Amino acid sequence: MGATEPVRLERPVSQQFDAEKNGADPRATEVTGNKMNEEAGSDSDVSDEFQNGVQRVRAITSIWSKYTLASMFALIYLISFADFLQNSIDAALNPYITSSFGSHGLLNIGSILSTILGGCAPLALSKIIDIWGRVEGFTFMLLVSVVGMIMKATCQNVETYIAAHVLYWTGHIGIMYVMNVMISDMTSLRNRMILFGLNGTPRIASTFAGPEIATLFYENLNFRWAFGAFAIILVGCSIPAMGLMVFMYRKASKQGLIHKQRSGRTLPQSIQHYFVEFDIFGIILIMAALSCLLLPFSLAPYAPKYWSTPYIIALVVVGVVLFPIFYLWEAKYAPVQFLPFKYLKQGTIIGSCLLYGIMFVSTFCWNAYFGSYLQVVHRQSITNANYILNAYSLTSTVFAPLIGWFISWSGNFKWTAYVGVPIMLLGTALLIPFRNPDTNPGVLALTQILVGLGAGIFTTCAQLAVMAPVTHQYLAVVNALSGLFGGVGASIGFAIAGAMWNNMLPKELYNRLPEASKDQALAIFGDIVLQMSFEDGTPERDAIVGAYSHVMRLMVIAGACFMPLCLASIFVWKNINVRKLEEEQGKQTKGTVF
Repeated sequence: MGATEPVRLERPVSQQFDAEKNGADPRATEVTGNKMNEEAGSDSDVSDEFQNGVQRVRAITSIWSKYTLASMFALIYLISFADFLQNSIDAALNPYITSSFGSHGLLNIGSILSTILGGCAPLALSKIIDIWGRVEGFTFMLLVSVVGMIMKATCQNVETYIAAHVLYWTGHIGIMYVMNVMISDMTSLRNRMILFGLNGTPRIASTFAGPEIATLFYENLNFRWAFGAFAIILVGCSIPAMGLMVFMYRKASKQGLIHKQRSGRTLPQSIQHYFVEFDIFGIILIMAALSCLLLPFSLAPYAPKYWSTPYIIALVVVGVVLFPIFYLWEAKYAPVQFLPFKYLKQGTIIGSCLLYGIMFVSTFCWNAYFGSYLQVVHRQSITNANYILNAYSLTSTVFAPLIGWFISWSGNFKWTAYVGVPIMLLGTALLIPFRNPDTNPGVLALTQILVGLGAGIFTTCAQLAVMAPVTHQYLAVVNALSGLFGGVGASIGFAIAGAMWNNMLPKELYNRLPEASKDQALAIFGDIVLQMSFEDGTPERDAIVGAYSHVMRLMVIAGACFMPLCLASIFVWKNINVRKLEEEQGKQTKGTVF
């Protein structure tokens, strides 16, 4: 697992493509050696015919000119710009929306549910886009996102808002996932992370524009218009890219490159078929298990008897029991596995997935309430607080294309990933002494920059590592598997943050508040606007600042404890040199690629 010699796949990928061009059955191509089997799972992994959705996109990219390729990337970039901008506005407004319902402490409940569903959805979505096509999958996730935004714009209570946020976030993750798969279809393995990085650069603009736009909506209109407006904007920005894909599909069909096949199934038979194909039962099991296990950590403080409340105990017990049931179902009884266990036996794939998940656990342990901390403790405006908060993603975004270029030049992603370990560890460790009211906000931004740089290296290398060992057919699946670990990691991080925040902060506030104000402890805890209303120097203000600082420091320590696991996750990767791999054995994808 910790080998330092580059892995060379014995069966050239180009050999499979040549067989297809000559009309031969790819399964007839001889597989020499066993290293391809080690990395792709089995002989069938490298010899099975491509599914309909993959065949369609391979046919489309085979007739693309460089101009068409550039146009498609530009249109995808436009979608990314609108989506990232909306995401930034959403993050800036969330604390105020939950506070408007008197439930600021429930800020992470929607985050836990949305990251669980957002993490699970791409695995089912990968089957949709492999069977039906990229456009169909994108359109479905766009619809989910828009419905979520409309619900946010019209919600009248915190329960509806949380449900709306789950839908919106699931759609957002699905949109980004399909676009990443489409970019993978268009690029070579060697250069893929350059375009992945470039497609993330709209975060640079959204980092600065998002909080400012959120402030304008909040002060001049209301949060509802922010979601209503972007429901329309996102659809408008998505139509051109999807239109170009449909146009190229029809062009490929006219040239005889795509052969439509009818299943012959009736509607009830199709519903039953896809219920099994997408393993809906497995999806429900894993989502229920994660939700039941993680949500009580945030809900317990709101329950009548805290952890002794019967439904809190029941949720934990059900969550624990559902995990072995899920495993047994997937391993023994599922006709089609939702979770492809064969990939979890490979060091490079499981290691990259673990790195992605652990990174999010570490980050969201403290990042979930960091924006609120900046506004309450450091008196930062919505705009400035989110500038500091978003310095993390800004740094990661700026350096991602450069990291992708370095990998393209050197071909090595394992040793590049090792560089991110000390950087992210330093940034996270520095958060511990700097989590106090006297710290200059510029220093807090610096720690965000260090953590963001380390995360940018981890994310870029992990995304490439999960794709390097497989053929084109399995790009969507392994990307979804990585997304699942990222979603679960984020939900665990949110759960840890929520448990600490909701269990410790109310008690700290109550103990620190003067006797005359102790009866307001719960009201203060639930409303960020009320927290900021107390003047400096008052006992209430000192109590709030002290409670915030104490809890945030413990949250940062919890996040730092996960960092050593990142090093272990990278260690198990195979040392695949993607530059030599494609020079010697051909490109992973077909057609005009960068």
